[in-house]
Amino acid sequence: MDLQLKGKTALVTGSTAGIGLAIAQKLLEEGATVYVNGRTQARVDAALSRLRQEVPGAAARGVAADFSKVQEVNALLKEIPEVDILVNNVGMFTIKDFTDISDADWLGIYEVNVLSGIRLSRHYFPGMLKNNWGRIIFISSESALHIPAEMIHYGVTKTAQLAVSRGLAELTKGTAVTVNAVLPGPTRSEGLEGFVEEMSAQQNKPQAEVEKEFFELARPTSLLQRFTTTEEIANLVAFVASPLSSGTNGAALRVDGGVVKTIA
Repeated sequence: MDLQLKGKTALVTGSTAGIGLAIAQKLLEEGATVYVNGRTQARVDAALSRLRQEVPGAAARGVAADFSKVQEVNALLKEIPEVDILVNNVGMFTIKDFTDISDADWLGIYEVNVLSGIRLSRHYFPGMLKNNWGRIIFISSESALHIPAEMIHYGVTKTAQLAVSRGLAELTKGTAVTVNAVLPGPTRSEGLEGFVEEMSAQQNKPQAEVEKEFFELARPTSLLQRFTTTEEIANLVAFVASPLSSGTNGAALRVDGGVVKTIA
């Protein structure tokens, strides 16, 4: 299927690894020009090298910016003044008891997970409306609906993304601009790989057994009963980013392996 992305320009934040990198690669495969972002130039350069090997001839660009630093975000916006597709993927998480989450922790995670998408959307949204075409996609999480007790602050930021996404979609009425959120479930990405390896070593169990027990104990509602792949997330995001998804707006789209049991 041709997603009709040739000639489109996309920015994917937090895209030097994991879900973001998979999204960037999928958009490149579909012919879009894609700006990859990471906190350091070294990580950006490494991601670009990998993408150019995976997708020869791809129009891959890169820009380093730490989204916890407003001045670096402003510099990014000057370097990339306009895009057709914005994927707000950058995010952070820490496992912490609620009573140990300080004000600084709350403000820090909100700065990266919520304000990053707000700042970029505020900049690019008017241009999309002017051009009467654009896509803004927030990468939220099933944790937005099932707030994890071990990282409540993370869950709150993911729920906030849904509110921003839906509210912004209301401002697109009558246009060809759409704003949606995608909610991955537990996904086999860079951070999770390290967690599984660590648990495997600590418990002296094969990684496959650690994964099986995770879904039996921590995510028993999963229908997939395995971690989703980053490619599975990227496939949905690429469709939502395309002109073919013109009828999807203001939606929270789950690719969580069936973890969330509610129908709506």
